[in-house]
Amino acid sequence: MKKIILASGSPRRKMLLEWAEIPFEVYVSDADESFLDGGDPADIACQIALVKNKVSYDVYEKSDTDFVIISADTIVVFNEKIIGKPKSRTEAIETLTLLSGQTHRVITAVCIADRTNQVLFSETTKVSFHELTLSQIEHYVDTYQPYDKAGAYAIQEWIGVVGIKNIEGDFYNVMGLPVSKVVQKLEEIFLTANDDHQLKSTSSLISG
Repeated sequence: MKKIILASGSPRRKMLLEWAEIPFEVYVSDADESFLDGGDPADIACQIALVKNKVSYDVYEKSDTDFVIISADTIVVFNEKIIGKPKSRTEAIETLTLLSGQTHRVITAVCIADRTNQVLFSETTKVSFHELTLSQIEHYVDTYQPYDKAGAYAIQEWIGVVGIKNIEGDFYNVMGLPVSKVVQKLEEIFLTANDDHQLKSTSSLISG
């Protein structure tokens, strides 16, 4: 039976895999998430996801465990510029003011690897905000403190409920993981016949 490892400390990614009823454990690595400006955003996200996967893979490769590593990186892109995690209240307010009334892209790259296979892909979702007032932005930042979130917001929180005008693509991708595609990749490539029971409930949903 393969052990599925989520190489991420994100509580949102953890929650999404739990919702998919996938048994897994978490390994949080100290992978370098820095990148050089100017590259294609999807390629940058893929490279970071790949680095995260390799750091975790190197740890489990030394064991006798039959494993699959899942890593991911989510970035927000507006006007072809990557919008990172805000470092302060002021920066969070400035970011949300920039995104207010506009459409941006959320790109999540995922790397899935075992001892013999590796899949690397990205998913893009377009998100449009209503015009947000300064008081709405300040309320969200002060209440939810989105300093660990790319683009300074989480779509599943208050601002997503009142501020999102339209979404084009996978909602869960904006949360940090295109979980249905991840499940499909696990089923198609990495799980042997002996592992089918691990995704029994999920498989029935996909096939249906």
